[in-house]
Amino acid sequence: MERRHFIQTTAAAAGVTLTAAPMPMATLGKSGLSVSRFTLGGFHMRVGGEEEGIRIIRRAMELGVVMFDSAAKYHNGESDVTYGKAIDKSARKKILLMSKAQLRDKKSAMEQLELTLKRMNTDYLDLWACHEVARMDEVAQIFGPAGSLEAFVEAKKKGMVRHIGFTGHHDPEVHQALLQGFDGWETVQHPVNLIDPHYLSFIKTVLPKVRAKGLGLLAMKSNAIGGITKEKVATIQECLRYSWSHDIDTLVSGVETVAQLEENVLACKTFTKMSRAEISSLLARTAKGPIGSKVERYKKPEKTAILEHFHPHEDGTFV
Repeated sequence: MERRHFIQTTAAAAGVTLTAAPMPMATLGKSGLSVSRFTLGGFHMRVGGEEEGIRIIRRAMELGVVMFDSAAKYHNGESDVTYGKAIDKSARKKILLMSKAQLRDKKSAMEQLELTLKRMNTDYLDLWACHEVARMDEVAQIFGPAGSLEAFVEAKKKGMVRHIGFTGHHDPEVHQALLQGFDGWETVQHPVNLIDPHYLSFIKTVLPKVRAKGLGLLAMKSNAIGGITKEKVATIQECLRYSWSHDIDTLVSGVETVAQLEENVLACKTFTKMSRAEISSLLARTAKGPIGSKVERYKKPEKTAILEHFHPHEDGTFV
């Protein structure tokens, strides 16, 4: 069955007119932002080129999406540029733009923010996030003298950004360190998918602390960058429904075509939460494998994770 026919058939069966059906909304934690439960992912949006990216962005707005993700490093800044071309001043007032900076010192991060604002053709970001923090030495840089945290705090004071947060998908312990080191974060972004609980789980160790602090939670990697469906672990629909069934505010979803966008938005608009029994049954199935960094390739490899739990003797052996 062709994707568009599938969308039309599914929408009709659910009694939904895709454009007219309301978009589910949530409050993004202490930021107070009212966000669509579906956020357009900024990397995949631009994979098919600028024109396709613009079509995806504008169709997303028609469908009621108000939260749009990007990052300075995506396609060497071209994702930011694509948003700048797709969203005019009138539309900008109705939507929320987020972008991210991966540079860890204050000066470079501020320069990156200024370039992002220029590329996106906007005076401010609704959310600016410290991007893809993977290692403890990066945490030390961020929090250290003239680290990028100073840029985030200053940018918010100046009104260049409304809210600040951080993202990452490599190691839950890094997220824990970022949460403990600064009380001014307003949002956190991390993986929420149906194999995450089986290895270096963000769902088990980070999500509850994010919620306890009242922070906004942006879920990502629902399909482990395609790894889950590639390994035939689960379907796209199972991936999306599992992620939305958790205590998240919005799911950052990567789509490369308008048809993929429409299918994922339909899943959002017709979503019903999984029961505990359904989740348990699904996890029992996915635990059989494959799991770990073979599928979640962005996570710390198993060998590295194991070695870090041991201490070396003087002769180089481990205990």
